[in-house]
Amino acid sequence: MPELPEITALATFLDQRLSGSRITDALLPSKFALKISDVPFETLIGRTVESVGRQGKFIIVKIAPDGLPETGDSGLLFLVVNFAKTGWLTFSETQPGEDAPSPDGYFAARFDFENDDRGYQVILADTGTWKGLTIFVVKDPIEVKGIAELGPEPLDPAFGINEFSKLFTHRQQVKGLLKDQKLIAGIGNAYSDEILHAAKLSPVVAASSLDPEALQLLYTTMNDILSGAVQEFTGLHPGELKAAKKSSMRVHGRTGEPCPVCSDSIREVAFVGTSLQYCPTCQTDGEVLVKRGSPDVA
Repeated sequence: MPELPEITALATFLDQRLSGSRITDALLPSKFALKISDVPFETLIGRTVESVGRQGKFIIVKIAPDGLPETGDSGLLFLVVNFAKTGWLTFSETQPGEDAPSPDGYFAARFDFENDDRGYQVILADTGTWKGLTIFVVKDPIEVKGIAELGPEPLDPAFGINEFSKLFTHRQQVKGLLKDQKLIAGIGNAYSDEILHAAKLSPVVAASSLDPEALQLLYTTMNDILSGAVQEFTGLHPGELKAAKKSSMRVHGRTGEPCPVCSDSIREVAFVGTSLQYCPTCQTDGEVLVKRGSPDVA
């Protein structure tokens, strides 16, 4: 599932190219992916993109009314996309008079844009058997329940160690807490594994058991890993982001490989539809974890 670093890099990439562009076509082959639409989907055509941003794991495209940017908010629309577990997009750039490549197979939506003498095409698609990618066209992003319920952004300067520590007051497993979008926005299965490995914490330790020193280390590690990944990924083409994320992982998705810190074998605990990876030597004092309740999937 795309998480904060690659979604941030994607939003930056799209914002640099699509801000000020006009939507020349919008195609929705099926209504399945469209969960909320405050206006008919086709009325997006002719409107102008003001900006592309991110909240949590959501991409948010701010669209001006009637194809003309306005200084006020009256008439604004927001195209919100949640890629879920297996969704992503393809991005194509065309020269004047050149057609963008046709979508190959299933896709959830297609958008064509024109900006000065450049044409762009964005295709939203879901590669999983279960199609989880969702699209919303709303007058305010807060209408999307997942956005309304988001916790603070982990890299927000206002989210300091004091605010972070207040979350660790009950016996929820620490991995589940880091992935809980209502508590902290943007961290998923992969980066929670990476953060906990770097902080040398077991994924199943109770959040309330962490002392102030452990909380400070976890907070610092979270910031370092997320901000480092954002810096590493920014500027990459959308087609490069998934591979860049995979290659940057030290433990996540590397079951059976040697830990880069101690050379112990990376172990896995599998659950229905998901799994976690960890190093016994670095994180659990040598204990090999067994399945005993899954941290909430987010």
